[in-house]
Amino acid sequence: MRLFVAAYPPAEACDDLARRLEGLRVSAAAAGGVNTRLARGETWHLTLAFLGEVAEERAGKVPGALQRAADGWRAAGSGAPRLRLAGGGRFGRGRFTVLWVGVDGDREALTSLSRRVRRELRHDRLPHDDRRFKPHLTVARPGDRLDAAAVEADRADLAAYRGPAWPVETMVLVRSNLGPAPTYEQLGAWQLT
Repeated sequence: MRLFVAAYPPAEACDDLARRLEGLRVSAAAAGGVNTRLARGETWHLTLAFLGEVAEERAGKVPGALQRAADGWRAAGSGAPRLRLAGGGRFGRGRFTVLWVGVDGDREALTSLSRRVRRELRHDRLPHDDRRFKPHLTVARPGDRLDAAAVEADRADLAAYRGPAWPVETMVLVRSNLGPAPTYEQLGAWQLT
């Protein structure tokens, strides 16, 4: 099972971002038949922890670790981090180019939540990615199918974006099914407030 723990922006935040993305060159290219691999709105999420491939027999331990993380978060009185999708940029170059939208607001609390989740996964010896936490939402993977000037113009447009604020009240365990059109299956949710 390929698993990750995520926070999902509410519909209002996704709708606002979708309106902004309509004006980007990457979206116009997709509408014109170029495979710029736009991420579908229903898959937009902020990854708190990426577990990767987890054997079925070990995956049963994940909900317990997330329950402890949520219980500890609430017991600490941390509340719901208030965020907004804001800013953006590009990862990679050439065929590996990815456009993303960043996060503004209570990033420190979101980082603390990610650390708490990872600590509980580590406690149960569950796999997870130890890379530095950089909250973002992937919006497109244009690769080299869009010229560099168009990608740069979209990056600049995303850098100026500021969406509506929203509280992160829930974290979700998600199973991803890879393929040309990846699908995400929510396996459980834990309240943070």
